[in-house]
Amino acid sequence: MTWVIFLPFLAALAAPLLFRVLGRFTGLALALLPAGLTLYLATRLPWNGAELLTATPWATGLGVNFAIRLDGLSASFALLISGIGVLILIYSAGYFGSDRRQGRFYAFLLAFMGAMLGIVLADDLITLYVFWELTSLFSFLLIGFDHKKPEARTAALKSLLVTTGGGLAMLAGFVLLIIAATQAGKPLAEAARISALAGLELRGSPFYAPALILIVIGAFTKSAQFPFHFWLPAAMTAPTPVSAYLHSATMVKAGVFLLARLSPALGGTGLWLWLVTPVGAITMLVGAAMAAGQHDVKRILAYATVSVLGILTMLLGLGTEEAIKAAVVYVFAHALYKVSLFLVAGTLDRQTGTRDVTQLGGLFRVMPAIAMAALLAALSQAGAPPLFGFLGKELLLKVKLDLEWVGRVLIVLATLANIFLVAMALVIAIWPFYRAPRPTPRQPHHPPLAMSLTALVPAILSLLVGLVPNIFDQTLGLMASAIAGRPVAIKLELWHGLNPAALISMAITAATLTVGFLLFLRLHTWLEHTVVAAHHLERRGPAAAYDFLYEGLERFAKGLTAIVQSGYLRRYVLVILLVLIVAVGYPALRAFPADRGVLQMSLRWPEAGLALLALAGALLAVAFRSPLASVVALGVTGMAIALLFATFSAPDLAITLVGVEILSVVLFVLLLRHLPREATRRSPRIQLRDALVAVVAGGTMALLVLAAAQVPDDLSIAQFFAKAAYSAGHGRNVVNVILVDFRALDTLGEITVIGAAAMGVVAILRLSRRTQARERQ
Repeated sequence: MTWVIFLPFLAALAAPLLFRVLGRFTGLALALLPAGLTLYLATRLPWNGAELLTATPWATGLGVNFAIRLDGLSASFALLISGIGVLILIYSAGYFGSDRRQGRFYAFLLAFMGAMLGIVLADDLITLYVFWELTSLFSFLLIGFDHKKPEARTAALKSLLVTTGGGLAMLAGFVLLIIAATQAGKPLAEAARISALAGLELRGSPFYAPALILIVIGAFTKSAQFPFHFWLPAAMTAPTPVSAYLHSATMVKAGVFLLARLSPALGGTGLWLWLVTPVGAITMLVGAAMAAGQHDVKRILAYATVSVLGILTMLLGLGTEEAIKAAVVYVFAHALYKVSLFLVAGTLDRQTGTRDVTQLGGLFRVMPAIAMAALLAALSQAGAPPLFGFLGKELLLKVKLDLEWVGRVLIVLATLANIFLVAMALVIAIWPFYRAPRPTPRQPHHPPLAMSLTALVPAILSLLVGLVPNIFDQTLGLMASAIAGRPVAIKLELWHGLNPAALISMAITAATLTVGFLLFLRLHTWLEHTVVAAHHLERRGPAAAYDFLYEGLERFAKGLTAIVQSGYLRRYVLVILLVLIVAVGYPALRAFPADRGVLQMSLRWPEAGLALLALAGALLAVAFRSPLASVVALGVTGMAIALLFATFSAPDLAITLVGVEILSVVLFVLLLRHLPREATRRSPRIQLRDALVAVVAGGTMALLVLAAAQVPDDLSIAQFFAKAAYSAGHGRNVVNVILVDFRALDTLGEITVIGAAAMGVVAILRLSRRTQARERQ
C-alpha cells in the first residue's frame, strides 16, 4: 500500500519530461496512473471487515512510524481521490489545450493527489500531519498557478496561511493526544497509532479537552468551517480542474475525514457534540445564503460546497448511527455532482470567456452534453428524486426527525439552507443553457470530447445510483462501520413505503423544492440586491478580520524592517549586540557562581602577556584615526588570540584563526580605497553610547566564558569520541571525524547555507549589473 501513496509523487517528477514528449496528450497518459490505483483499491476493499495495517519505523526515538491503515473509511476516500483524479486529468487535457505550463500543472496535481492519499491511508498521527501540510503546500501552488495574477497570489497565500495555521494547532493537539495515550498505558511506539486510540479511555484524560479543541480547529480550517470558510471562495482563482478536484474529493474533505477518523476515539462526549455540531450548522446556513449572493458560477459552487461541508461536519458532530449513514452517503453524492458542476463551470468559462450567469444564455444547442450534465448534477445538488443527492437529503431529514428539539431546530436551518441551494442549482442548470442567447467575450463553440465526457460521466452516475441505490450499499456500510467503530449496515432505497416519517420527509422535500423553485423564478430581479448584500457581509465578516490582521502584520513588518534593516552597518551591529546583552547577559550572570571566580583560576605569564597584547590591539584600533592603522591593530588582536589557542593545545583552531585574520586584513585593506576620505565624525553622545554598548557586550561575553569554565567537565562525551573516532570514523583527527562523520548532517547543512548565500550574492550582483546596463542604454 505504500506504493499507492508514492507512485503519484514519482509521476509528478516525471510529468514535465512526459509533457515534452506527449504534449497535449499528457493528461490522458497520466490518467492511467489513478485509473490503475482505482482498480487496485477496488480489489483491496475489506469486504470481510478486516483491516490492513502496516508500519515501517521512521523516527523510532519519537515513536513515529510510517503506518498505513486500509479499512472501509480510508479505502472509500482513496477510491474517491483516485477515481475523480482520473476525470480531472482527462478533463485537463482538453481544458489546457496547447498551454505550455501543463508539465508544471500535472506535477503539482499529482503530488497533491499523493499527499491526499497519504492523509486518508495514514495510521500514525505524525505521518498524517506531514501529508496534511503537504496538501496545504501543493494546494498553494495549484491555487496560485496563474502566479502573474495578483488575485491568484493573494488567494493562494490566504489558503496557505489559514490551513497551515490550523495545521499547527492540530499538531499541538496530536502531541497532547499522544501524551494522553501514553498515560493510558500505551508504549510510545504505539501511542501515535490512530487504530490503537479507539480502544483507550482518552475522554477522561485532562488532555482530552485541549487536544480535541486544537484538533477540531485544524479540521475546521481545512474544511472551511465558519469562521474559516472565507479562504475557499477566494481559491476560485485556481484553474477549474483544480477547483473541481479540491472541492469534490480532496483537500476540503480532509477536515471531514479527520473528524470521521478520530470519532471512535474522541467522539460521543458533550464537548464533541457542542463544539462540532453548532459550527457545522452555522457553516451550512452561511454557505447557502452566501451562494445566493453570487453570479460567478464557480463562486456559487464554492459557497454551496461550504454549505455541504457544514452539513457533513454537523452530522459527524451528532455522531448517531443514522447521522453517520447520512454523512457517508452525502460524501459520495456531493463528490459526484460537485465535480460535474465544476467541470461544467470550467467548460462555460473556456468556451465563452465568462463565468457570469447573468451574461450566459442559449448554449444548449452549442453544448448539449454539457447542458445535460449541468441539469443532472444540479438536480442532484437540489435533492430531487431520483438522483443520488435525494438519497442523501432523505437520510439527512431522517436523522433530524429522530432527534428531539435539537432535531427540530436543525430541520428548520437545513430546510432554509437547502432552499437557497435549490435556487442556485437551478440557476446553474437553466440560465446558461435555456435562456435567450446573449453576447459573450468569445464566440461559443462545442467543447472538446474530453471536457464533455468527463462532465457528463459523474452526472450520469448520480442518476444511476439514484435509480439503483443498492449498488453502493456494501461500500458505504464499510465506511460507516469504520466511523462508528462497530458494524453498520446501510440499505439505500428510493421508496420506503408509507409511514409517518416518510410522509414528513416527503412533505419537507416537496416544500423545499417548491420554495427553492419559486426563489429561482424571482432571482433575476433580486440577484443584484443579493449580490450587494453578500458583498457587504464579506467585507464585514471573517474575511475582513483576516485582511485586517494580515495588513496589520504587514505594516508591523515594514516598520520593524525600516528600523532593523536601515542599510546602516553600525546600526545592524548595535541591534545584534543589544539582543546579545539582553538574551545572554542575565542568564550568564545567574549561572556564574558568586563564590568562585577569576582569582581561583591559574594564569601563567605567557598567557597573561598574550591577553594584554590582544587588549592593547583592541584599544589601539579604537584610538587610531587612520583606518589602515586600526586594521593592523585588529590583526594584532586576532594573532594574539590565535597564539592563546596554540598555548592551550588547540593548534587546529589557532591555524584556522590565523588564516581568517590574514584574509580579513587583506580584505579590509582592499576595501579601504572605497571608503570616504573624510569620515563623518560622530557626536560625543553617540560615541558614549557605542562605547557603553561595546563594554557591556564584551563583559557579557567574558562573563559567559567564565561561567562556562565553572561547569564541571563531562569527560564521557570526550572519551566516546576519542575511542570511536578511529574505530567508527577511521580517522585519528577527532575534530575532523566529528565534523565529517558524527555531525555530517550539520556540516552538510552549513555548507548548503553558505552555498545558497553565495548563489544569492551572485544573483544580486548579476541583477545589479543588468539594471545598470539598462539604465545606461
